[in-house]
Amino acid sequence: MKHTLSVLVEDEAGALTRIAGMFARRGFNIESLAVGSAEQSGTTRITMVVAGDEQAVEQITKQLHKLINVLRVQDITTIPCVERELMLIKVNATTATRSEIIELATVFRARIVDVAEESVTVEVTGDPGKMVAIIQMLTRFGIKEIARTGKISLTRESGVNTEFLRTQPPAATRV
Repeated sequence: MKHTLSVLVEDEAGALTRIAGMFARRGFNIESLAVGSAEQSGTTRITMVVAGDEQAVEQITKQLHKLINVLRVQDITTIPCVERELMLIKVNATTATRSEIIELATVFRARIVDVAEESVTVEVTGDPGKMVAIIQMLTRFGIKEIARTGKISLTRESGVNTEFLRTQPPAATRV
């Protein structure tokens, strides 16, 4: 199972290296990594996605707590969150296919950020599922390049779990 960890660290040189080194020494692969300034000056939020069972992730969390500069570690996998990724995707485009690609981008609320004679570059922001879906739709045109950020995530203060809401029928159709 994939777990999302939110790690708050002091903004000091070498903090990310120590964290990555700890994962490497224990044989864990970081599948996604996003690092950026946090809400407090002098702190950085690291959002990472790692694969492992509950016990392995619990052990890695304990090890993270032991590292200097680590202020807080939270496994937010099962907590209601807002999750986003950013992706740039360059797709082969001809005069005949360009309008269809632009139409697909519109459906996904993506933006066209570059148009060239033989390609179109699309910027997509959304949850990881949206990224997979647009890649599937654009594959038939021929994908030239993809650049993708890691997942960023914040817990929902409202506590509303949108994953649960997606599986429920609309209120008007419930009996």
